[in-house]
Amino acid sequence: MDASPEPTPAWSGIRLLVVDDHPILREGIAAVVTAEPDIRVVAQAGDGHEAIAAFEQHRPDVTLMDLQMPELGGVEAIAAIRARWPDARILVLTTYKGDVQAARALQAGACGVLLKEMIRNGIVGAVRAAHAGERDIGTEGAAGPRALPLSAREVDVLREVARGGHNRAIGLRLGISEDTVKAHMKSIMAKLGAKDRTHAVTIALQRGVMEL
Repeated sequence: MDASPEPTPAWSGIRLLVVDDHPILREGIAAVVTAEPDIRVVAQAGDGHEAIAAFEQHRPDVTLMDLQMPELGGVEAIAAIRARWPDARILVLTTYKGDVQAARALQAGACGVLLKEMIRNGIVGAVRAAHAGERDIGTEGAAGPRALPLSAREVDVLREVARGGHNRAIGLRLGISEDTVKAHMKSIMAKLGAKDRTHAVTIALQRGVMEL
């Protein structure tokens, strides 16, 4: 009689959950880590609600979490996951350096930040570092308490711009001169690297600098 086959040993590598609302990006991440013998994508999710459900089902070793998603964003998902599983190791995926949302994600318990433009070259090392228990991964200049690029008054001015206000009306509403409004806008566009007022509003909303 042939001997019974030996049971297949349990895989002991890093189990990865990828959360992003763009399937192409998720597949791109999966393609990058597929070549690594110690990392395996065990689940994908397209929003924060799916991320929480996938985490509960698969209990990944490391999670890559996008911030800007429909239904439930990344910061809220991180807070919810960390509340139930305090040891969860979550890396933030973000588009911008100095992303205020990334700073909030770190405060919610994320262990690091990975710029999307660096995924191909930086993801493997970041995932391994997170799995090893490291914190503040990739946060040098990427995010942190200092990430808010605008002063409180500049945020007030830009919020009024987003609501359709012109310089004179904004000045009257905020109790400052029209020239001061213009000076604030010049500073805002320089800090955000914006081409015009509309672009400045778009960047500020995307980066979580302000909410309407």
